[in-house]
Amino acid sequence: MDEETRYGAVRSRDARFDGEFFFAVETTGIYCRPSCPAVTPKRENVRFYATAAAAQSSGFRACRRCRPDAVPGSAEWNLRADVVGRAMRMIGDGVVDREGVAGLAVRLGYSARQVQRQLIAEVGAGPVALARAQRAHTARVLLQTTELPITEIAFAAGFASVRQFNDTIRTVYASTPTELRAAAPRRAAASRRAATPSAGIPLRLAYRGPYQAGAVFDLLAAETVAGVEEVTGDAGFRTYRRTLRLPYGTGIVAVGERLPDASAHAGGWLDARLHLTDLRDLTTAVQRLRRLLDLDSDPYAVDERLGADDRLAPLVAARPGLRSPGAADPEELAVRALLGRDEAERLVRAYGKLLDAPCGTLTHVFPEPAALAQTPGTLGALATALADGTLRLDPGADREEAQTALLALPGMDPRTVAVIRTRALGDPDVAPPDEDVPDTWRPWRSYALHHLRAAAHTPPTTSELEEHRS
Repeated sequence: MDEETRYGAVRSRDARFDGEFFFAVETTGIYCRPSCPAVTPKRENVRFYATAAAAQSSGFRACRRCRPDAVPGSAEWNLRADVVGRAMRMIGDGVVDREGVAGLAVRLGYSARQVQRQLIAEVGAGPVALARAQRAHTARVLLQTTELPITEIAFAAGFASVRQFNDTIRTVYASTPTELRAAAPRRAAASRRAATPSAGIPLRLAYRGPYQAGAVFDLLAAETVAGVEEVTGDAGFRTYRRTLRLPYGTGIVAVGERLPDASAHAGGWLDARLHLTDLRDLTTAVQRLRRLLDLDSDPYAVDERLGADDRLAPLVAARPGLRSPGAADPEELAVRALLGRDEAERLVRAYGKLLDAPCGTLTHVFPEPAALAQTPGTLGALATALADGTLRLDPGADREEAQTALLALPGMDPRTVAVIRTRALGDPDVAPPDEDVPDTWRPWRSYALHHLRAAAHTPPTTSELEEHRS
C-alpha cells in the first residue's frame, strides 16, 4: 500500500488494516490504529509506520481511545519465510526477552548487526525496540486485569528493572503505571476487582475480519488428547482448555467459542483466561495461543484469492474467514502428527509431566522431546532430532530446512511432513503430496484445503444454535 491508500483507509476508519500498519499525528504526538474513531487528522500531519514499535521509537505515544497495542498482529510475518518474518515471529515468542539480541541472531544464523539492519529497514524498529513495545503491552494487560503489585508486574512483563518499567510506561502511554491501572476499561476493572489468585488472567484475543470459530473448535475437539486438552459445552458455546509447557513454567489456558456475528465483519475477539505458574510466560503463552487459533490471519486477502476460483468460490462464500489452525506447541504437534491421537494419549500417561495442581481432566503436560528420545523407531529419531537441535520447529525456524530435516528421518512419510509444516510451522501455503492443489490457490493452499475439508461437514446454522441455547 502506498501512503495515499493508507490515508484512505484511515479516513474511512477501515478496521481491515488494524495491525497491518499504524499512523501517527505530528500535532498531537499520538499514534493510532487505522480504525481509530477520533477525528481524522489532516494528511500533512500524518506519518505511517509498519509497527507500533517504530511509532514509539519516533517519539509517539499510544492513543488511549483506540488502544493500538491491542490489535491483531500483521499477517505478513506468518506468510513471509525470510529472515525478517522469522525474526518477527521469534520476537513475538519472547526470544529477545529470554536470550537477548545475540540469542535471536544465533537462532537466525545472522550477526546481530545484520538482524538490526534488516529489521530497521523493513519495519522501522530494531529487535530491542520491538521487544520493548511488546513488554509495554504485556505490562498494560497485567496492570488492567490483575491486582498484582506493580513491582511484580514489572519483572513479569520482562523489564530488567522497575525504573526501566516506569520510564517505558510513561513513554508509551503518557501515564504512570498507577494512572494506567486506574484508567482500565470498566470490563477490565470489574474483572480485576473480582479476581482471586487462582482465577487467572482474563484476556480478549483480537482478530481481524470474519472468524469461523465453529470450524476451529470442531478440529480441536476431534484432536483432543486426554489429560492435556478438553473441549466442553455445546456447539457454538464450547470452551477449549489445555495445558502448556512454557520457558519458565507451565500453564493452563481456556478459550471460549463465539457464534458468528454478522455485525462483526471487521473483526472481533475470543475471550480467554490464562493460569500461569510464572507470569514471565504471559507473552509467550498468548502468542502460542494466537498461532494455534490463527488469529493473525488476513481473511480478506485469503478470501479474495480463493474466492476467485470456480471450485472454491461457493465454499468461501459459505464460510468467510475460515482459518488454518496452527499449534500451541510445535514439537508436541509433530509427535501427534506422526503417531495419531490414541498413541499420543499413551505417551502422555507414560512420559507426560504431571501438573503440580491438576485442574479437572487436565492432569499432564505433553512429554518434551528429551523424554521420548530413547523410544524406538521414527518417534525416537524425531524426538532425538528435536532434543539436540538438529530439527527446529520454533516460530523462527526455516521452513525449507525443517522439511528437509524431517524427510531425512527414517520412516517419516511426506504426508506427515506436510501436516507438520502446515500446523507446527504455520505455513499458509502447503500442498500435500498426491492431492490436486493448483498453483492458482497460492499463497493460501493450506486454507483452500481447509475449505474442502470443511465442506464435507454440515455444522448447525447460527439460528439453530441460538434456538438450542434459548
